[in-house]
Amino acid sequence: MNNKKTVIGISMGDPSGIGMEVILKTLNHDFVYDYCTPVLYGSTKVFSDVKNKIDGETLSYNLIKKIDEAQDGKLNLISTSNEPFEYTLGQPSKSSGKQALLAIDRMLKDVSEGKLQVIVTAPVDKNTINGNIAFNGHTGYIAKHLGVKNHLMILFNDELRVGLVTEHIPISEITKTITKELIVAKAQTFIDALRNDFGIIKPKIAVLGLNPHAGDGGAIGKEEESIIMPAIESFSANDNAFVFGPYSADGLWGSKNLMRFDGVLAMYHDQGLAPFKALAFNEGVNFTAGLPIIRTSPDHGTAYNIADRFEASPSSFSASLFSALKLYATRKELEELKANFLPFSELKRERFRLETRDLDNM
Repeated sequence: MNNKKTVIGISMGDPSGIGMEVILKTLNHDFVYDYCTPVLYGSTKVFSDVKNKIDGETLSYNLIKKIDEAQDGKLNLISTSNEPFEYTLGQPSKSSGKQALLAIDRMLKDVSEGKLQVIVTAPVDKNTINGNIAFNGHTGYIAKHLGVKNHLMILFNDELRVGLVTEHIPISEITKTITKELIVAKAQTFIDALRNDFGIIKPKIAVLGLNPHAGDGGAIGKEEESIIMPAIESFSANDNAFVFGPYSADGLWGSKNLMRFDGVLAMYHDQGLAPFKALAFNEGVNFTAGLPIIRTSPDHGTAYNIADRFEASPSSFSASLFSALKLYATRKELEELKANFLPFSELKRERFRLETRDLDNM
């Protein structure tokens, strides 16, 4: 591979959505290539169509067959399908879902072979991919592919990090899914990510309750007392991590105390992500913690309603790309520090006497 910068894999997302648009708008700036070597996995047809629409004539790219051919200073494109297909911007279809999945799978092949340590995924439509295989989202799909059980979805910006105990499951399944063991596993993954990927050595996590007003002492739900509190109590401050709660979700989101924590662990998807997106939409980043690689994505979906207008903001995708590079750099730096950790040496007090002649020479 002819490069020295961090190689970052990017999957194109759903061809009928804004994925390729926000990717190319981000990569159409020369300064990006000062920090990384991007490898885009996707359809050459979609790439060409969108490139012409966003005035990307100056975008320098290199069509390659394998990642080892990637070059610094330009976008590297790997075609993930040779079969002809039709797509319409803004119109979901099974064929678009198939193309999105082919891009993901081709990129994950390079991940499995150890050729990628950093990836960014553009938005997909679960419904269209489900027309091809069972699929409930990038997070679980990538974790399963890599054989990882204890993973965690985290959305973050510069000030806020929100993790989810449960992700893409129906509301009716939440109480059946949440257990003490699950909360402990998710909280521990959160702690590890805050330390190893965000560089926060003594993280403080706020755990939200499941019920309104965190159960109100058992008056409107027992899960806080029977499941969530025992999970919180299993963590000790002696581990240099502080886990507090359970907090009433509406109370914490509406208070200034929110910013006193390094992370918030929500019990279910909308409890955590609806408030987060209200506070940080278009600047948030979705990060899958617990993986052996760094994986991020923007905090928005396919945006079919504006896909044919070419007016989508690339802000969240750009944040995802640069955040992935920063997370990877932090993880790598801490791994190197741990590998070269100075051995403990007991402090010895030296005895000396200060003579008058020594003062004269100072």
